[in-house]
Amino acid sequence: MSPLNISLADLIARLDEELPGADGLARISEAQLRNQTLSDLGDQLVDHYVGKARQSGASWSEIGDAIGVSKQAAQQRHTRGPFERFTDLNRHGIVLAQEAARTHKHDSIGTEHLLLGLLGEPRGLAYEVLVAKAGSEQRVRDAIEGALPPAGQKAQRGHIAFRPESKGVIEQASRAAADLGHDQVGTEHMLLGLIRTEQSPAARILRDLGFTPDELHETVRAEVARRDER
Repeated sequence: MSPLNISLADLIARLDEELPGADGLARISEAQLRNQTLSDLGDQLVDHYVGKARQSGASWSEIGDAIGVSKQAAQQRHTRGPFERFTDLNRHGIVLAQEAARTHKHDSIGTEHLLLGLLGEPRGLAYEVLVAKAGSEQRVRDAIEGALPPAGQKAQRGHIAFRPESKGVIEQASRAAADLGHDQVGTEHMLLGLIRTEQSPAARILRDLGFTPDELHETVRAEVARRDER
């Protein structure tokens, strides 16, 4: 049994159950998508504990020894850069955005994929805000799916790059957190970053759902304060 208590048989059974009518080639493609998602989540898991170790005073040499690579390799691979202050839920949303792009066979991560990533993380405040305003998760999902570009010819392998507007969203999310005086960048700040990038597909989707930048800012501020009081 694996450390996660998940066996190969479990993964095979689940894929076969979810794709009962698919042929062998379709199952290979889906297996590759799931393989990449598991790999991405594994990287996020290691990044999380590398960050914890760094906060506790561990050196890059010690971290490299724990991973089994050189100090330089550990530092290059696990220095988080723009995602350093992102919460675990928000980083998971990024992984889900990449998975959404791969599933739709798109060659880059757009703002609409980032919005799908937030919708795929129901523990995040962004999800609560989206569903509360729209009335249902399905209404939000339908709006996003309707704005997605046509599917590509084949799923991308390996890393999928962010579009320039998506990089702008990530910067805006960090600014939104700073504007509100928050130390970490959560899913709610990513949502603010999306609507602040006014010409993006995600911003148009949010406006069509009834959101405005000022109202969303106030909603996030109030909801974070309410959670802090619990």
